[in-house]
Amino acid sequence: MLGEIIWEHLIPEDLSQYTNPGFDVESLPGGNVLFVLPKNGVYEVDRDGNTVWSYLDPKVSHDADRLPNGNTLVVWGAGDTKDDPQVREISPSGETVWAWYARDQFGDSSYADIERGGWTHTNATTRLPNGNTLISLRNFHLIVEVNPEGTVLNVVGERGLLHDPHDPEILDNGNMLVANQSKNGHFAVELDPEAIRMLVWTSRSVSMQDARPLRDTDRLPNGNTLLTGSTRIVEITSTGEVVWELVLKDQTYVGPDAPRLGFYKSERIGSSR
Repeated sequence: MLGEIIWEHLIPEDLSQYTNPGFDVESLPGGNVLFVLPKNGVYEVDRDGNTVWSYLDPKVSHDADRLPNGNTLVVWGAGDTKDDPQVREISPSGETVWAWYARDQFGDSSYADIERGGWTHTNATTRLPNGNTLISLRNFHLIVEVNPEGTVLNVVGERGLLHDPHDPEILDNGNMLVANQSKNGHFAVELDPEAIRMLVWTSRSVSMQDARPLRDTDRLPNGNTLLTGSTRIVEITSTGEVVWELVLKDQTYVGPDAPRLGFYKSERIGSSR
């Protein structure tokens, strides 16, 4: 909380180029760390820096989650095509045990000619407690919930509600929190998918213009929200007051290499805050 580094893992030099798009990381039960090297693979390392598990594929990107059953849910969003699965569930032995193809639900002409870093440029996935899977389709400006059979049950973001969504999560109250890269600014939005007027809350009052793009947002146990921008991570209250922040020193997010610089995701661990 003081901004001091208490542990770090240095990516080997021969892999250091693989940091875009989507350099995800999460702390696992037991202390190991799972992270994505986009366009290279998924790695699990122990606190001594030893690689204890990996899955390599050049289309892995953005997001990977370890599931309670020991499998790993992985996004395929780096230059994905209509023939690729956008999400796969991988067993510890590297076998694909489940996959979801966007083409099965979005194969009509209205989505045919989209291409921006891939067809869908899927950037996040989460396995929900009900067994369904939440998937963020950045290029479609949509978030979808699909069942184990792959059928889309719910779609959020239609009618221009979202723009380039990132890192959606379902809150305890059933609402959805998502980082929204609107043309009018980058901010977190909380939506009630069941309401006619879906927008419940927004972090619009907090300026993240010096830390664009905003690519991650998490609701903390204390009710505050953690926002991750390229050079700035902030914790804000529901009224937009900044109560904690971490700023990346001497780094600006400009130039052709900008997507490889700065923060991509963050999560609060080991604390009830």
